[in-house]
Amino acid sequence: MKDVITVQTMRESDAHTIANYVPSKELMYRAAMGVYRAVDWDRGTICILTGAGNNGGDGYALACILADQGIPCCVYRVSEKFSEDGRHYHDLAQEKGVEIRRFTGEEDLRAYDILVDCMLGTGFSGRVREPYRAAIKAVNNARAYVVSVDINSGMNGDSGKADLAVKSDLTVTIGYLKTGFYLGDAIWYVGKLMVADIGIRLIRDEYYLAREEEIVFPHSGWDLYGDRVEMLTPGEAEDQLKNGQTVPELAVELALKEQRLIRVIGKNPLVSDGYRTYFIEEGDFPASILLK
Repeated sequence: MKDVITVQTMRESDAHTIANYVPSKELMYRAAMGVYRAVDWDRGTICILTGAGNNGGDGYALACILADQGIPCCVYRVSEKFSEDGRHYHDLAQEKGVEIRRFTGEEDLRAYDILVDCMLGTGFSGRVREPYRAAIKAVNNARAYVVSVDINSGMNGDSGKADLAVKSDLTVTIGYLKTGFYLGDAIWYVGKLMVADIGIRLIRDEYYLAREEEIVFPHSGWDLYGDRVEMLTPGEAEDQLKNGQTVPELAVELALKEQRLIRVIGKNPLVSDGYRTYFIEEGDFPASILLK
């Protein structure tokens, strides 16, 4: 069973860990090392695209690690801004001789064999704006092996919704799985999904990824396929949402009110016993979506 958390919980857990256990620059380095270990870098030429926030900082830290390993790469800056830690690793990458260029929107990324997406992180929501829009389209039009760091740029970390997002072959999410990977449009963007454990201390439990044989309902006495199970399609569930409510929250509300087990079927199945909500790994997912 694996934790699945919201962006807010991730943000608070990250801040708690930095304040009490691990310095922020060390966490950023660990995130980059997690990505480094997840990828076969012998595929060919490498390009990292970086944004303004800590997701971009992960990209600069990854460039430093690649340089230390004698693996050449170039970096395209899609933003002129930096987070504090991002600036640190940007400057360090320059010291190590990494080629860093400004992304203008005219670049043809088809010359690269590996593209690393470090542009927009889990806090992004809404419509993608330029120059990120041009950069995402350039990545999606390339013939490269695409790696997204933490989340696919352009996708909402909580809802999985996107009007335009990077289509990855591999997404290495940092710390914990995010709810957005199992909702909305995520199945069309996320390829293979891996988690890089970097030592972030989780401050609260939210949802759990589980196989059906792992799920138990100790408080209700109900089983998954009993006669007190109500099935809803994603559309039926969405029709009942109110006041910004999420599908997991609706499932819990209905379970408590109707004294039934509520399971939403389809692309993003989940089940609730009225106490905790579980995303079920098996479901209507493309074969390319895997979990390690």
